Amino acid sequence: MTAADQIRAELIRAARGLGAPEDVDPFLERPRDPSHGDWATNLAMILAKPLKSRPREIAEQLREKMKLESAGVSKIDIAGPGFMNFWINAGQIASGLRDIIAANENYGGSKIGAGRVVNVEFVSANPTGPLHVGHGRQAALGDAISTLLEFT
Repeated sequence: MTAADQIRAELIRAARGLGAPEDVDPFLERPRDPSHGDWATNLAMILAKPLKSRPREIAEQLREKMKLESAGVSKIDIAGPGFMNFWINAGQIASGLRDIIAANENYGGSKIGAGRVVNVEFVSANPTGPLHVGHGRQAALGDAISTLLEFT
């Protein structure tokens, strides 16, 4: 489970504890300014209307209900009208790096297409005409697409 997945799961748990709708789905994004943390969400502002409360108060309640260890977070700041900024703890980062090293060249792959057969036809040169740069480009693109499909 990634750091973002852990934060999202903990946000959902905390939001439901406040009486948020069952279909709550927090959106996490990377802040433009690194001084605003590793991840940020505007969930408190989204929940303001259904919970009939101020976004900043909701953000503070969410922060109180969240278990930092479970989310892999070292610090949560509340900014502006109710943005929540999260800093990933060093242990979470080290764990992620260990996973990457352990997976070696398989890191990032998936089993989504396992058992499926895909035919990628990527070089369709006219046998009666001359070859040109466009054929070479399509060969390179097709090979890259085939490699990506094999990896996933």
